[in-house]
Amino acid sequence: MKTIKVREQILKANDRAAAENRAAFARERIAVVNLIGSPGSGKTAILERLAAHRELAFAVLEGDPETSLDAQRIERAGVPVVQIVTQGTCHLDAAMVHRALQELPLEGKPLLFIENVGNLVCPGSFDLGETARVVVFSAPEGEDKPLKYPGVFTTARAVVLNKIDLLPHLPFSLDRAVENLAQIVPRTPVFPLSCATGAGFDGFVEWLLELSARVVSI
Repeated sequence: MKTIKVREQILKANDRAAAENRAAFARERIAVVNLIGSPGSGKTAILERLAAHRELAFAVLEGDPETSLDAQRIERAGVPVVQIVTQGTCHLDAAMVHRALQELPLEGKPLLFIENVGNLVCPGSFDLGETARVVVFSAPEGEDKPLKYPGVFTTARAVVLNKIDLLPHLPFSLDRAVENLAQIVPRTPVFPLSCATGAGFDGFVEWLLELSARVVSI
C-alpha cells in the first residue's frame, strides 16, 4: 500500500510539472513530440534523417541513462541539442525536461523533439507536457510489439515502423504489424519508413509540419 501511495505522489508531482511545461510551450507556440521506443528501434537515426529535411526547424532534448553519444550524433547533424543523463532511470520526467529547457536555444524552432530513454514501459506513465507522443518500433523487434506493449501504443498520436529496408531479410509481415496496431490504435496514423534509404519519410515530415502548424496558429 505504501508503494502505491508513493507512486501516486510521484505521478501527481510529475503532472504538475508537465502542466507548467505545457503552458510554457503554448506561450512560445512550440509543438513538442515525445519520441518513445525500445533501445535500437532507431529513434536517433530518425532525428538524423529529419535534420536533412530543411523545411523542418527543430531542436532536441536527448534522454539516455548514461553518456552523451546520441546527443553528439544529433549535434553533428546540425541540430541544437541538450543531453539529459538520467543516471540509470528508465524514463524522463517533466522536471528533468524543465531543467534541460533552460539550456536549449529554441528561438526560431517551432518544433521540439524529446527523445525519451529507450523503453516501452516506463516512459508511457510520465507526461512531459508534450503536444504529441510518437511511438517507434522496428521490423527486427517483431510484428507483435503493439500487442505486447499496448499501454504505450494507446497513448500515441502517431506510430513509426522503422527499418522496412530489412523486410526482405526478416520473418516479418508489414500487413500483420499494421493489423496488430489497428487492434490497439485503430485511428492512429502509421508511418513505415527506413532511415537507411529515406523511404517513407515524406509522409512523416508532412504530419510533423501539420502538427507544428496547428500549434503555431493557436
